[in-house]
Amino acid sequence: MEGLIEKVARGEIKLHEIEGRLSPDEGGKAVAVRRKAVEKMTGKSLWQVGSHTIDLAAVTGRNIDSPIGAVQVPVGVAGPVKVRGGSASGEYPIFLATTEGALVASVNRGCSCINKAGGATAAIIRDEMTRAPVFKTKSIKDSMAFVSWVCEHFQAIKAEAETTTRHGKLKSIAPFYIGRNVWLRFAYETGDAAGLNMVTIATQKAADYIASRQKLAKIVALSGNVCVDKKASGLNFVLGRGKTVVAEAVIPRKVLKEVLKCSPEEFAEVNYRKNLLGSILANALSFNAHQANIIAAAFIALGQDAAHVVDGSMGVTTAELDGNGDLYVSVTIPALYVATIGGGTRIETQRELLGATGAKSSRELAEIISVAALAGEISLIGALATGTLATAHARLGR
Repeated sequence: MEGLIEKVARGEIKLHEIEGRLSPDEGGKAVAVRRKAVEKMTGKSLWQVGSHTIDLAAVTGRNIDSPIGAVQVPVGVAGPVKVRGGSASGEYPIFLATTEGALVASVNRGCSCINKAGGATAAIIRDEMTRAPVFKTKSIKDSMAFVSWVCEHFQAIKAEAETTTRHGKLKSIAPFYIGRNVWLRFAYETGDAAGLNMVTIATQKAADYIASRQKLAKIVALSGNVCVDKKASGLNFVLGRGKTVVAEAVIPRKVLKEVLKCSPEEFAEVNYRKNLLGSILANALSFNAHQANIIAAAFIALGQDAAHVVDGSMGVTTAELDGNGDLYVSVTIPALYVATIGGGTRIETQRELLGATGAKSSRELAEIISVAALAGEISLIGALATGTLATAHARLGR
């Protein structure tokens, strides 16, 4: 084995070729060989990276390529928080993997507010994953004729796409035009999977069918950036992607005073001037305080694709007085991508935490995370309203 390590370190064998140099019963050794070779190449010990409980051999090629170990992130728990939703009903712990001091404590304070108010309500408005190939034609006339052809043959395209999956259902195809370019935004139901790979494979099958049966348009790229994937976008903000979810609560004035030490009027003013006016001035797509903080930490803890926090960061926090002088507060998240099967949910540590949430479906998980985001917004806005943000970070986060 030492000879193999030396060859890898000298560059005679590439890092991704190690598995192929080992017999089937030695496959589990590839991670250690690769890590030791990197240690020789860099002159640095990677003992901590090599100390983990994850079975990397089982996830190689599915969740990771050329693995050398694992990076550990501290995990905290906030709550439990009371949730009333279309799928979520009960009290749920909020698991957050983060290196930011004060974040878990802040979310926990927001959970306390929500619980004392009787809980939060959550609802999923839309639930569909998209993929948008781009096609080119000779003219706008051909583009319009091409879209007409697609509309006429929707059922056949749908049947072709759905041959690739037991769970995905094609719901619609929406056209978008620039010059003689046409984007077809395919929208699918994907069950409890986030569905990114599912819709990519299904749309490839549909695009092949389209290409073979008409001559008006040729496909240029399977993903034409109108999906929109791993980028903040106005299109996803308006149309939604993944789960579009709203979480809301009415916080009584006395609870706000007791937990956050501010009034509903002070809270609503901070939200208006910071999250709304400030975001408008910044030309932002995120009209919230720090929604991405909670979504990123929950994603890492629960095996979700962390890059999708850029989509999840979009959203609007509202705060206003209700008829009784209490505070109505909500978060609307137009593009939240979560799964309870597939992807990183296969990894032991993430699977363990996901099971501990009690979420039995992706819709239930989306509602839980949306309420966690609401708790984070409540706490931070309250800290800003009382001028205690800096002192909290100095005490808990330095």
